[in-house]
Amino acid sequence: MSKELMDALDLLEKEKNISKDSLFDAIENSLITACKNNFGKADNIRVEVDRNNCDFKCYADKEVVETEDDVMDPQIEISLDDAKKISKKAKVGDIVAVSLNSKEFGRIATQNAKNVILQKIREEERNALYSQFNEKAKDVVTGIVQRFMGKNISIDLGKAEAILSENEQVRSEHLRPTERIKVYICDVKDTTKGPRILVSRTHPELVKKLFESEVTEVRDGTVEIKAIAREAGSRTKIAVYSNNPDVDPVGACVGLNGSRVNSIVDELRGEKIDIINWDDNPGILIENALSPAKVVFVIADGDEKSAKVVVPDSQLSLAIGKEGQNARLAAKLTGFKIDIKSETQAKDAPGFRLEDYYEDEDEDEEYYEEGEYEEGYEEGYEEEYDGEYEETASENDPDDTEESVDGEYGQEAPEADTQEKADDEN
Repeated sequence: MSKELMDALDLLEKEKNISKDSLFDAIENSLITACKNNFGKADNIRVEVDRNNCDFKCYADKEVVETEDDVMDPQIEISLDDAKKISKKAKVGDIVAVSLNSKEFGRIATQNAKNVILQKIREEERNALYSQFNEKAKDVVTGIVQRFMGKNISIDLGKAEAILSENEQVRSEHLRPTERIKVYICDVKDTTKGPRILVSRTHPELVKKLFESEVTEVRDGTVEIKAIAREAGSRTKIAVYSNNPDVDPVGACVGLNGSRVNSIVDELRGEKIDIINWDDNPGILIENALSPAKVVFVIADGDEKSAKVVVPDSQLSLAIGKEGQNARLAAKLTGFKIDIKSETQAKDAPGFRLEDYYEDEDEDEEYYEEGEYEEGYEEGYEEEYDGEYEETASENDPDDTEESVDGEYGQEAPEADTQEKADDEN
Protein backbone atom coordinates (compact mmCIF):
# COMPACT_ATOMS: atom_id res chain seq x y z
CA MET A 1 0.00 0.00 0.00
CA SER A 2 2.84 2.36 0.82
CA LYS A 3 4.48 1.78 -2.59
CA GLU A 4 1.19 2.36 -4.41
CA LEU A 5 0.69 5.61 -2.50
CA MET A 6 4.20 6.77 -3.34
CA ASP A 7 3.65 6.00 -7.04
CA ALA A 8 0.40 7.97 -7.00
CA LEU A 9 2.11 10.97 -5.38
CA ASP A 10 4.91 10.88 -7.95
CA LEU A 11 2.37 10.84 -10.78
CA LEU A 12 0.45 13.80 -9.35
CA GLU A 13 3.64 15.76 -8.92
CA LYS A 14 4.61 15.14 -12.53
CA GLU A 15 1.27 15.67 -14.26
CA LYS A 16 -0.34 18.33 -12.08
CA ASN A 17 2.88 20.12 -11.09
CA ILE A 18 1.95 19.75 -7.40
CA SER A 19 4.76 19.45 -4.90
CA LYS A 20 4.92 16.20 -2.95
CA ASP A 21 5.29 18.06 0.34
CA SER A 22 1.89 19.67 -0.19
CA LEU A 23 0.37 16.26 -0.80
CA PHE A 24 1.89 14.89 2.41
CA ASP A 25 0.45 17.83 4.31
CA ALA A 26 -2.94 17.02 2.78
CA ILE A 27 -2.69 13.39 3.95
CA GLU A 28 -1.84 14.48 7.47
CA ASN A 29 -4.78 16.89 7.59
CA SER A 30 -7.13 14.26 6.20
CA LEU A 31 -6.14 11.75 8.90
CA ILE A 32 -6.65 14.36 11.61
CA THR A 33 -10.09 15.09 10.14
CA ALA A 34 -10.91 11.37 10.14
CA CYS A 35 -9.92 11.09 13.80
CA LYS A 36 -12.12 14.02 14.69
CA ASN A 37 -15.08 12.46 12.92
CA ASN A 38 -14.44 9.07 14.51
CA PHE A 39 -13.64 10.16 18.08
CA GLY A 40 -15.48 13.45 18.27
CA LYS A 41 -12.40 15.61 18.84
CA ALA A 42 -8.89 15.85 17.49
CA ASP A 43 -7.17 18.40 19.70
CA ASN A 44 -4.80 15.79 21.09
CA ILE A 45 -4.33 13.80 17.84
CA ARG A 46 -0.94 13.66 16.12
CA VAL A 47 -0.18 12.16 12.71
CA GLU A 48 3.33 11.18 11.68
CA VAL A 49 4.02 10.42 8.00
CA ASP A 50 7.30 8.96 6.83
CA ARG A 51 7.90 10.89 3.57
CA ASN A 52 10.41 8.33 2.33
CA ASN A 53 8.19 5.26 2.31
CA CYS A 54 4.72 6.78 2.95
CA ASP A 55 4.19 4.88 6.25
CA PHE A 56 1.99 6.82 8.64
CA LYS A 57 0.89 6.46 12.26
CA CYS A 58 -1.76 8.19 14.35
CA TYR A 59 -1.33 8.98 18.05
CA ALA A 60 -3.55 10.37 20.76
CA ASP A 61 -1.74 12.20 23.57
CA LYS A 62 -3.43 11.29 26.89
CA GLU A 63 -2.77 12.38 30.45
CA VAL A 64 -2.01 9.65 33.01
CA VAL A 65 -4.36 9.51 36.04
CA GLU A 66 -4.27 7.25 39.13
CA THR A 67 -7.05 4.70 38.56
CA GLU A 68 -9.78 3.82 36.10
CA ASP A 69 -12.29 5.61 38.32
CA ASP A 70 -10.32 8.85 37.90
CA VAL A 71 -10.64 8.76 34.10
CA MET A 72 -13.28 11.38 33.32
CA ASP A 73 -12.75 11.55 29.53
CA PRO A 74 -11.23 8.46 27.89
CA GLN A 75 -10.30 10.50 24.81
CA ILE A 76 -7.77 12.58 26.71
CA GLU A 77 -7.06 10.57 29.90
CA ILE A 78 -5.62 7.13 30.65
CA SER A 79 -5.18 5.15 33.87
CA LEU A 80 -1.74 4.49 35.27
CA ASP A 81 -2.08 0.74 34.75
CA ASP A 82 -2.89 1.16 31.06
CA ALA A 83 -0.12 3.70 30.66
CA LYS A 84 2.40 1.21 32.15
CA LYS A 85 1.57 -1.15 29.27
CA ILE A 86 2.72 1.51 26.81
CA SER A 87 5.65 2.87 28.80
CA LYS A 88 7.00 1.35 31.97
CA LYS A 89 8.35 4.73 33.05
CA ALA A 90 4.90 6.34 32.96
CA LYS A 91 3.68 8.06 36.11
CA VAL A 92 0.71 10.14 37.16
CA GLY A 93 0.60 13.50 35.32
CA ASP A 94 2.69 12.37 32.36
CA ILE A 95 1.51 12.56 28.73
CA VAL A 96 1.49 9.21 26.95
CA ALA A 97 1.17 8.76 23.17
CA VAL A 98 -1.49 6.11 22.53
CA SER A 99 -1.39 4.54 19.04
CA LEU A 100 -4.64 4.63 17.03
CA ASN A 101 -5.65 2.08 14.40
CA SER A 102 -6.76 3.99 11.30
CA LYS A 103 -8.40 0.82 9.93
CA GLU A 104 -11.04 1.14 12.61
CA PHE A 105 -12.25 4.48 11.19
CA GLY A 106 -15.83 4.38 10.01
CA ARG A 107 -17.04 4.84 6.43
CA ILE A 108 -18.01 8.47 6.98
CA ALA A 109 -14.66 9.33 8.53
CA THR A 110 -12.85 7.69 5.62
CA GLN A 111 -14.97 9.53 3.06
CA ASN A 112 -14.30 12.84 4.77
CA ALA A 113 -10.56 12.14 4.73
CA LYS A 114 -10.76 11.42 1.00
CA ASN A 115 -12.60 14.68 0.35
CA VAL A 116 -9.94 16.63 2.24
CA ILE A 117 -7.21 15.14 0.07
CA LEU A 118 -9.12 15.82 -3.18
CA GLN A 119 -9.85 19.39 -2.16
CA LYS A 120 -6.19 19.99 -1.37
CA ILE A 121 -5.18 18.53 -4.74
CA ARG A 122 -7.59 20.85 -6.56
CA GLU A 123 -6.32 23.88 -4.63
CA GLU A 124 -2.71 23.06 -5.33
CA GLU A 125 -3.44 22.42 -9.01
CA ARG A 126 -5.20 25.79 -9.28
CA ASN A 127 -2.32 27.55 -7.52
CA ALA A 128 0.22 25.84 -9.76
CA LEU A 129 -1.66 26.93 -12.90
CA TYR A 130 -1.95 30.47 -11.64
CA SER A 131 1.77 30.65 -10.85
CA GLN A 132 2.66 29.18 -14.24
CA PHE A 133 0.65 31.69 -16.27
CA ASN A 134 1.29 34.62 -13.95
CA GLU A 135 4.97 34.26 -14.83
CA LYS A 136 3.98 34.55 -18.51
CA ALA A 137 1.97 37.74 -18.00
CA LYS A 138 3.04 40.52 -20.41
CA ASP A 139 4.39 37.86 -22.76
CA VAL A 140 3.28 36.13 -25.97
CA VAL A 141 2.03 32.54 -26.06
CA THR A 142 0.60 30.30 -28.77
CA GLY A 143 -2.98 29.10 -28.41
CA ILE A 144 -5.69 27.32 -30.36
CA VAL A 145 -9.06 28.90 -31.09
CA GLN A 146 -11.46 26.64 -29.21
CA ARG A 147 -14.98 28.08 -29.32
CA PHE A 148 -16.98 31.29 -29.55
CA MET A 149 -18.75 32.55 -26.43
CA GLY A 150 -20.98 35.29 -27.73
CA LYS A 151 -18.63 37.99 -28.97
CA ASN A 152 -15.72 36.58 -26.97
CA ILE A 153 -13.43 33.76 -28.06
CA SER A 154 -12.05 30.96 -25.88
CA ILE A 155 -8.37 30.20 -26.56
CA ASP A 156 -6.88 26.88 -25.46
CA LEU A 157 -3.42 27.42 -23.95
CA GLY A 158 -2.88 23.78 -23.04
CA LYS A 159 -3.51 23.45 -19.31
CA ALA A 160 -5.81 26.46 -19.13
CA GLU A 161 -8.22 28.49 -21.21
CA ALA A 162 -7.87 32.18 -22.02
CA ILE A 163 -10.50 34.71 -23.04
CA LEU A 164 -10.06 36.92 -26.09
CA SER A 165 -12.64 39.65 -25.53
CA GLU A 166 -14.28 41.63 -28.31
CA ASN A 167 -12.26 44.76 -27.51
CA GLU A 168 -8.98 42.85 -27.87
CA GLN A 169 -9.86 41.31 -31.24
CA VAL A 170 -8.70 42.69 -34.58
CA ARG A 171 -11.82 43.59 -36.52
CA SER A 172 -10.38 42.56 -39.86
CA GLU A 173 -9.44 39.09 -38.56
CA HIS A 174 -11.83 36.19 -38.94
CA LEU A 175 -10.66 33.43 -36.61
CA ARG A 176 -11.86 29.85 -36.95
CA PRO A 177 -11.94 26.95 -34.46
CA THR A 178 -8.74 24.84 -34.29
CA GLU A 179 -6.72 27.75 -35.75
CA ARG A 180 -3.36 28.43 -34.06
CA ILE A 181 -2.62 32.06 -33.18
CA LYS A 182 -0.19 34.03 -31.03
CA VAL A 183 -1.73 36.18 -28.29
CA TYR A 184 -0.40 38.63 -25.72
CA ILE A 185 -1.28 37.85 -22.08
CA CYS A 186 -2.62 41.10 -20.62
CA ASP A 187 -3.60 39.91 -17.14
CA VAL A 188 -3.96 36.76 -15.01
CA LYS A 189 -6.50 36.76 -12.18
CA ASP A 190 -6.76 34.12 -9.45
CA THR A 191 -10.34 32.89 -8.95
CA THR A 192 -11.97 29.98 -7.14
CA LYS A 193 -12.53 28.25 -10.49
CA GLY A 194 -8.93 28.60 -11.59
CA PRO A 195 -6.88 31.33 -13.23
CA ARG A 196 -8.78 33.76 -15.46
CA ILE A 197 -6.43 34.67 -18.32
CA LEU A 198 -7.12 37.72 -20.48
CA VAL A 199 -5.32 37.87 -23.83
CA SER A 200 -5.10 40.36 -26.70
CA ARG A 201 -4.41 40.52 -30.41
CA THR A 202 -4.44 44.34 -30.59
CA HIS A 203 -1.91 45.29 -27.90
CA PRO A 204 1.21 47.14 -29.21
CA GLU A 205 3.41 44.94 -27.00
CA LEU A 206 2.38 41.97 -29.15
CA VAL A 207 4.39 43.43 -32.03
CA LYS A 208 7.34 44.14 -29.75
CA LYS A 209 7.39 40.59 -28.37
CA LEU A 210 7.16 39.15 -31.89
CA PHE A 211 10.23 41.16 -32.89
CA GLU A 212 12.05 39.93 -29.77
CA SER A 213 11.34 36.33 -30.70
CA GLU A 214 12.23 36.82 -34.38
CA VAL A 215 15.18 39.25 -34.25
CA THR A 216 18.25 38.12 -32.33
CA GLU A 217 19.61 41.66 -32.00
CA VAL A 218 16.43 42.81 -30.29
CA ARG A 219 16.40 39.81 -27.98
CA ASP A 220 19.97 40.33 -26.76
CA GLY A 221 19.56 44.12 -26.37
CA THR A 222 21.82 45.24 -29.22
CA VAL A 223 18.82 46.87 -30.89
CA GLU A 224 16.18 48.58 -28.76
CA ILE A 225 12.57 49.23 -29.71
CA LYS A 226 12.13 52.74 -28.34
CA ALA A 227 8.49 53.37 -29.28
CA ILE A 228 5.53 51.66 -30.94
CA ALA A 229 2.35 53.13 -32.43
CA ARG A 230 -0.21 50.66 -33.68
CA GLU A 231 -3.61 50.58 -35.32
CA ALA A 232 -4.28 46.86 -35.16
CA GLY A 233 -5.04 45.15 -38.43
CA SER A 234 -3.93 48.11 -40.52
CA ARG A 235 -0.49 49.61 -39.81
CA THR A 236 2.20 49.78 -37.13
CA LYS A 237 5.14 52.15 -36.77
CA ILE A 238 8.12 51.26 -34.59
CA ALA A 239 11.20 53.34 -33.79
CA VAL A 240 14.42 51.37 -33.25
CA TYR A 241 17.86 52.32 -31.94
CA SER A 242 21.17 50.44 -32.03
CA ASN A 243 23.55 50.36 -29.07
CA ASN A 244 26.26 49.11 -31.43
CA PRO A 245 27.34 51.62 -34.11
CA ASP A 246 28.26 48.74 -36.41
CA VAL A 247 24.70 47.35 -36.39
CA ASP A 248 21.98 48.92 -38.54
CA PRO A 249 18.81 48.73 -36.41
CA VAL A 250 16.38 48.96 -39.33
CA GLY A 251 18.27 46.39 -41.38
CA ALA A 252 18.46 44.00 -38.43
CA CYS A 253 14.68 44.14 -37.96
CA VAL A 254 13.91 43.81 -41.67
CA GLY A 255 16.27 40.89 -42.24
CA LEU A 256 17.67 39.47 -45.46
CA ASN A 257 15.18 40.17 -48.25
CA GLY A 258 12.66 41.14 -45.55
CA SER A 259 12.56 37.61 -44.11
CA ARG A 260 12.30 38.68 -40.47
CA VAL A 261 9.67 41.37 -40.80
CA ASN A 262 7.66 39.31 -43.29
CA SER A 263 7.23 36.47 -40.81
CA ILE A 264 5.81 38.97 -38.30
CA VAL A 265 3.54 40.47 -40.97
CA ASP A 266 2.23 36.97 -41.73
CA GLU A 267 1.47 36.36 -38.05
CA LEU A 268 -0.42 39.68 -37.93
CA ARG A 269 -2.42 38.71 -41.05
CA GLY A 270 -0.93 41.27 -43.43
CA GLU A 271 -0.66 44.25 -41.09
CA LYS A 272 1.81 46.78 -42.55
CA ILE A 273 4.87 47.62 -40.43
CA ASP A 274 7.00 50.77 -40.82
CA ILE A 275 10.43 50.62 -39.15
CA ILE A 276 12.24 53.93 -38.60
CA ASN A 277 15.41 55.09 -36.87
CA TRP A 278 15.02 56.61 -33.41
CA ASP A 279 16.67 59.97 -32.76
CA ASP A 280 16.88 62.04 -29.58
CA ASN A 281 16.38 65.17 -31.70
CA PRO A 282 12.57 65.54 -31.92
CA GLY A 283 12.79 67.27 -35.30
CA ILE A 284 14.69 64.39 -36.89
CA LEU A 285 12.48 61.83 -35.14
CA ILE A 286 9.31 63.48 -36.49
CA GLU A 287 10.81 63.61 -39.97
CA ASN A 288 11.59 59.89 -39.77
CA ALA A 289 8.16 59.09 -38.34
CA LEU A 290 6.40 60.71 -41.31
CA SER A 291 8.17 58.43 -43.77
CA PRO A 292 7.68 57.46 -46.55
CA ALA A 293 6.79 61.14 -47.10
CA LYS A 294 9.65 63.59 -47.70
CA VAL A 295 9.90 66.59 -45.34
CA VAL A 296 11.21 70.08 -46.16
CA PHE A 297 11.72 71.16 -42.55
CA VAL A 298 10.33 70.60 -39.03
CA ILE A 299 9.88 73.20 -36.29
CA ALA A 300 9.43 71.35 -32.96
CA ASP A 301 8.55 72.84 -29.57
CA GLY A 302 9.75 70.47 -26.88
CA ASP A 303 8.00 72.31 -24.06
CA GLU A 304 4.54 72.28 -25.61
CA LYS A 305 5.11 68.95 -27.39
CA SER A 306 3.95 70.38 -30.70
CA ALA A 307 5.55 70.52 -34.12
CA LYS A 308 4.95 72.32 -37.42
CA VAL A 309 5.98 70.37 -40.50
CA VAL A 310 6.31 71.59 -44.09
CA VAL A 311 6.34 69.06 -46.92
CA PRO A 312 6.47 69.43 -50.72
CA ASP A 313 3.11 69.99 -52.38
CA SER A 314 3.27 66.57 -54.01
CA GLN A 315 3.96 64.85 -50.65
CA LEU A 316 1.14 66.37 -48.58
CA SER A 317 -1.38 63.54 -49.09
CA LEU A 318 1.34 60.93 -48.49
CA ALA A 319 2.44 62.64 -45.26
CA ILE A 320 -1.12 62.78 -43.94
CA GLY A 321 -1.98 59.27 -45.13
CA LYS A 322 -5.31 57.61 -45.78
CA GLU A 323 -7.85 59.12 -43.38
CA GLY A 324 -4.94 60.79 -41.59
CA GLN A 325 -3.41 57.49 -40.51
CA ASN A 326 0.24 58.28 -41.27
CA ALA A 327 0.17 61.58 -39.37
CA ARG A 328 -1.84 60.03 -36.53
CA LEU A 329 0.64 57.17 -36.05
CA ALA A 330 3.58 59.59 -36.26
CA ALA A 331 2.02 61.69 -33.50
CA LYS A 332 1.52 58.63 -31.29
CA LEU A 333 5.05 57.41 -31.96
CA THR A 334 6.77 60.72 -31.15
CA GLY A 335 4.37 62.07 -28.53
CA PHE A 336 4.13 65.40 -30.40
CA LYS A 337 1.08 67.14 -31.79
CA ILE A 338 1.96 67.48 -35.47
CA ASP A 339 0.56 70.12 -37.84
CA ILE A 340 1.42 69.46 -41.49
CA LYS A 341 1.21 71.93 -44.39
CA SER A 342 2.46 71.98 -47.94
CA GLU A 343 5.00 74.56 -49.13
CA THR A 344 2.27 76.55 -50.85
CA GLN A 345 0.10 76.58 -47.74
CA ALA A 346 3.05 77.43 -45.50
CA LYS A 347 3.77 80.70 -47.37
CA ASP A 348 0.58 82.27 -45.97
CA ALA A 349 0.53 80.45 -42.60
CA PRO A 350 2.08 82.21 -39.59
CA GLY A 351 4.60 80.02 -37.79
CA PHE A 352 5.28 77.84 -40.83
CA ARG A 353 7.84 80.19 -42.43
CA LEU A 354 11.45 80.09 -41.39
CA GLU A 355 11.58 83.89 -41.84
CA ASP A 356 9.17 84.27 -38.91
CA TYR A 357 11.66 82.70 -36.56
CA TYR A 358 14.67 84.56 -37.92
CA GLU A 359 12.82 87.88 -37.61
CA ASP A 360 12.14 87.08 -33.95
CA GLU A 361 15.84 86.50 -33.37
CA ASP A 362 16.62 89.75 -35.25
CA GLU A 363 14.26 91.74 -33.02
CA ASP A 364 15.81 90.27 -29.90
CA GLU A 365 19.24 91.42 -31.01
CA GLU A 366 17.97 94.88 -32.03
CA TYR A 367 16.21 95.74 -28.77
CA TYR A 368 18.17 93.88 -26.12
CA GLU A 369 21.74 93.55 -27.26
CA GLU A 370 22.59 97.29 -26.81
CA GLY A 371 20.71 97.77 -23.53
CA GLU A 372 18.08 100.54 -23.10
CA TYR A 373 16.49 102.25 -26.07
CA GLU A 374 17.85 105.86 -26.44
CA GLU A 375 16.21 108.95 -27.93
CA GLY A 376 17.57 110.18 -31.24
CA TYR A 377 18.33 106.65 -32.33
CA GLU A 378 16.34 106.96 -35.58
CA GLU A 379 18.01 110.29 -36.48
CA GLY A 380 21.46 108.77 -36.06
CA TYR A 381 20.43 105.90 -38.29
CA GLU A 382 19.20 108.24 -41.06
CA GLU A 383 22.37 110.32 -41.01
CA GLU A 384 24.59 107.27 -41.28
CA TYR A 385 22.50 105.70 -44.01
CA ASP A 386 22.47 108.90 -46.12
CA GLY A 387 26.22 108.62 -46.40
CA GLU A 388 28.18 105.56 -47.43
CA TYR A 389 26.69 102.74 -45.35
CA GLU A 390 29.68 100.44 -45.34
CA GLU A 391 32.08 103.14 -44.10
CA THR A 392 29.94 104.71 -41.34
CA ALA A 393 28.04 101.79 -39.87
CA SER A 394 29.58 100.72 -36.60
CA GLU A 395 30.29 97.08 -35.91
CA ASN A 396 27.90 97.06 -32.96
CA ASP A 397 25.05 98.83 -34.78
CA PRO A 398 22.01 96.53 -34.43
CA ASP A 399 20.78 97.58 -37.90
CA ASP A 400 23.91 96.08 -39.39
CA THR A 401 22.64 92.69 -38.26
CA GLU A 402 19.17 93.47 -39.57
CA GLU A 403 20.40 94.34 -43.03
CA SER A 404 22.57 91.24 -43.32
CA VAL A 405 19.84 88.87 -42.20
CA ASP A 406 17.22 90.38 -44.48
CA GLY A 407 19.56 90.22 -47.38
CA GLU A 408 20.28 86.54 -46.86
CA TYR A 409 16.83 85.05 -46.06
CA GLY A 410 14.21 87.62 -47.02
CA GLN A 411 15.83 89.53 -49.95
CA GLU A 412 14.39 92.76 -48.51
CA ALA A 413 17.58 94.85 -48.19
CA PRO A 414 17.95 95.80 -51.89
CA GLU A 415 14.31 96.96 -52.04
CA ALA A 416 14.76 99.11 -48.95
CA ASP A 417 17.92 100.69 -50.40
CA THR A 418 16.12 101.61 -53.64
CA GLN A 419 13.21 103.15 -51.74
CA GLU A 420 15.55 105.32 -49.58
CA LYS A 421 17.39 106.64 -52.64
CA ALA A 422 14.10 107.53 -54.33
CA ASP A 423 13.06 109.50 -51.24
CA ASP A 424 16.38 111.41 -51.24
CA GLU A 425 16.03 112.40 -54.91
CA ASN A 426 12.51 113.72 -54.26
